[in-house]
Amino acid sequence: MTLAARALTQLATWPDLAVVEPSCGTGRALVSAHGEIAHFHSDQDVDLHLTARAIRRFEEHLMGEPAVRLTPGSQWVTLRLDVAADIDLLMTLVSLTLQAHQAWPVPGDGPRAPCNDQHFEASRMRISAEAE
Repeated sequence: MTLAARALTQLATWPDLAVVEPSCGTGRALVSAHGEIAHFHSDQDVDLHLTARAIRRFEEHLMGEPAVRLTPGSQWVTLRLDVAADIDLLMTLVSLTLQAHQAWPVPGDGPRAPCNDQHFEASRMRISAEAE
């Protein structure tokens, strides 16, 4: 079982979360009463809808984590699950994400912000169109 599959199985037991098809169409998602909070895109990559406010608040700590990738302008962070300890970090970040969404609505945080997987795909399409 991959690290992502192990993490998803564990998170699916949390009472506030359910596993659904993600709005981006890739992988599986975790949804709370406030919407999609996590997308499991591959065996290693998880996008978390942390919210812009939470990212600003914890940016220094997030940038200090080698497993975390921040995308400028995104309300999502990407976590790369390479070692078992990354699952512990994911659990902490999912808890933080749930707390951030309980403060909804937050100015500047739209409920339908695209995940980083969609963000990268849109960037690729834009670059491809500019090259033509």
